[in-house]
Amino acid sequence: MWPLDPSRKEVLRFAVRCRVLTLVLQALFNAIIPDHHAEAFSPPRLTPSGSVDQIVEGLLGGLSHWDAEHFLFIAERGYLYEHNFAFFPGFPLALLVGAELLRPLWPLLNLRSRLLISVALLNSLFSVLAAVALHDLGCLVLRCPCQAFYGALLFCLSPANVFLAAGYSEALFALLTFSAMGQLERGRSWTSGLLFALATGVRSNGLVNIGFLVYSQCQGFLSSPVVLNPLRPLLKLMGSVFLSVFALGLPFALFQYYGYTQFCLSGSGRPIPEPLRQLAVDKGYRTVEGNEPPWCSWELPLIYSYIQDIYWNVGFLRYYELKQVPNFLLATPMAILVAWATWTYVTTHPWLCVTLGMQRSKNSKTPEKPDRGFLSPQVFVYLVHAAALALFGGLCMHVQVLTRFLGSSTPLVYWFPAYLLQNQEPLLRSLETVPWKPRVGDSLPGQMVPRSSIMGLLYNWKTCSLVTRCVLGYFLSYWLLGLLLHCNFLPWT
Repeated sequence: MWPLDPSRKEVLRFAVRCRVLTLVLQALFNAIIPDHHAEAFSPPRLTPSGSVDQIVEGLLGGLSHWDAEHFLFIAERGYLYEHNFAFFPGFPLALLVGAELLRPLWPLLNLRSRLLISVALLNSLFSVLAAVALHDLGCLVLRCPCQAFYGALLFCLSPANVFLAAGYSEALFALLTFSAMGQLERGRSWTSGLLFALATGVRSNGLVNIGFLVYSQCQGFLSSPVVLNPLRPLLKLMGSVFLSVFALGLPFALFQYYGYTQFCLSGSGRPIPEPLRQLAVDKGYRTVEGNEPPWCSWELPLIYSYIQDIYWNVGFLRYYELKQVPNFLLATPMAILVAWATWTYVTTHPWLCVTLGMQRSKNSKTPEKPDRGFLSPQVFVYLVHAAALALFGGLCMHVQVLTRFLGSSTPLVYWFPAYLLQNQEPLLRSLETVPWKPRVGDSLPGQMVPRSSIMGLLYNWKTCSLVTRCVLGYFLSYWLLGLLLHCNFLPWT
């Protein structure tokens, strides 16, 4: 549990307000704008809907569009179609738990309505806790409470905000990932590994987080005192790396094995209701009752790789077509943000980057005072993580998902704008402040952080610097456009 010091309370308060406003706006946009008829997954509803169900659908139906329909379908029916296996089970299981807690409402609400309410409540909770976890992580890594504070507030206004509210797994993944990073910064590698493993059960890119554990273990190995027999610490390092890879890879492997048992082993299928079977015939979906798919005969039968290849056409440079230019433009601000952050950090700390963050100065006899904030040496591994995700997303994925892909995976896309705001916005120095107290074990003295700094900048928009207007304009415009388009089946996925 996090101690609620004033700055953390401010983050919590701002996050709750943003969540409430997001839910209200999506309901409003969903009500006043007719839905676009998109070629999206839309299974038939098999349970009758009462008047209360229709009210829930009217208020929260905008949270169930695009990929959210897959998660709701999996939570309600399980993995009946082959392409459902593109979506990992962590979030549908969380929705099922939420629906079970709402079981007393069963006489009034069908399962889908309870799942929609679970989406609204759980993702609001997850995103609020993720903001607090990001603030906590920022205080540990940046050693600059102001930048940690700004970064957490910017997360509340994330360009990926609609995906943190809708029935997507981003909010849960962000909470688990930021919490795991914070535990690792405190030296709690076992707790961190467990949280990272849970994150892998939510999204496949959780596998990349293996790098954080391995990097931490390598740092510990290189900083350990020299011993006469280096073989023992080397074997210990290799064992730790193996355990990290095994722990984070296990959820992925188990999910792939489950897919194999459903589609490749005879007699493992289960009955499918006739309307859902007919949908599979009409749309060409492969079901667990169908013929054995070709990936079952692969040397390494991975259903996830097959689905990404065949159903979503995901692969190296496959998305580089003229018709995809609008999607590239949609992802450009996030790509620029990561590239700018990388260039700023690398040009400031070239030697640190060359030595992979393992050696901070060429001349160890003249120790330098370490930078704080975004330019802190501790940020290096987070920078590499963000750059690797951005590069992979830009080359191999549907590029329009880059915003939510990075917005829920790396704190860097909030720390760097926070760094820009602190260094290039004079107005922040004059805003009302609240005291910040370091946690037990932190060496920083108590400092002051601005209260409601983002709102203060918005109230004084005309006098803000160009950088501030660009940063806040990007965050807020993507937030509002995402809500406006996504909840009406317009292209914003």
